[in-house]
Amino acid sequence: MRLDLPADLRCVHEMHIPVRWGDMDALGHVNNTVYFRFMESLRIDWLHASGAWSGAGEQDAQQGPVIVNAFCNFLQQVDFPATLIGRHYLGAIGRSSVDTYARFVRADAPDVVVAEGGATVVWSDYRARRAIGLPDDLRARLLQVAAG
Repeated sequence: MRLDLPADLRCVHEMHIPVRWGDMDALGHVNNTVYFRFMESLRIDWLHASGAWSGAGEQDAQQGPVIVNAFCNFLQQVDFPATLIGRHYLGAIGRSSVDTYARFVRADAPDVVVAEGGATVVWSDYRARRAIGLPDDLRARLLQVAAG
């Protein structure tokens, strides 16, 4: 079953991702599971670049993002060597969650979408193991970015 990305998404971050030899599977193309790591890298890079979460420090050790669902549509095979451009998009912003989406294109053919997917990120108290509200500064940034 293919899940389509919403049509009205706004790109909020972009990064280049080199395909490593070890990203390939026995069939000689990037393994499907690797795309979930690409999405994770893109999402974390965006959180760092936006100043929303560094993943370091006392506060970040106590709370941060947890993925509660994820999906990926595999559209084109990618072989080594290659570089992908990952584009990160924001979707619905809730009290404690935000829907995120990603699209991957070939750097040498930027009109060729090779994979796209998404994940719901829930802000969580790591010690209590439960969802908490998005920090006010993060929520304000997300709403500002979403508004364009």
